[in-house]
Amino acid sequence: MAGDVTVRSAGLPDLATAPPPEYGGAGGQWSPETLLVAAVADCFVLTFRAMAAASRLTWRDIECAADGVLDRTSGVVRFTQLQLRARLVVGAQEDVGRAKRLLEKAEKGCLVRNSLALQPTLDTEVAVG
Repeated sequence: MAGDVTVRSAGLPDLATAPPPEYGGAGGQWSPETLLVAAVADCFVLTFRAMAAASRLTWRDIECAADGVLDRTSGVVRFTQLQLRARLVVGAQEDVGRAKRLLEKAEKGCLVRNSLALQPTLDTEVAVG
C-alpha cells in the first residue's frame, strides 16, 4: 500500500513521512533518512546548549547543518558519512577557545551520534558578533 506513513508519539503532533525521491517518493516531506540526519543535528545543538549552560558560556546564536551520504556497502544501503557544520556566535574573542572545546565536547556527548555505527564528523566556526 502506498502513501504517507504517520509517525506518532504520545503528547506530540503527528508527523507524515514518505520515501525520498531516490526511493520512489514525491519529495518535499520528511523521510526516515532526513529524520535520522536531523536527529543527529538536533541532538548536537541540544547537547551543546546544556553544556554551555553548565559551563556558563555566553553565546548568541548556534546553527547546525547536516548532510548524510548513503552508499551501498556489502550489499546493504546505509549511511556511510554524516557531516555536521556548526556555526556558533559568541560575544567576545576570549570565549572562542572555550566555545570550540564545548562544541567538540557536545559532539562526543550527543546520545544520537553515539548510537550510530558510523562516526559523524564536525566542522565548526566560532564568530564574535
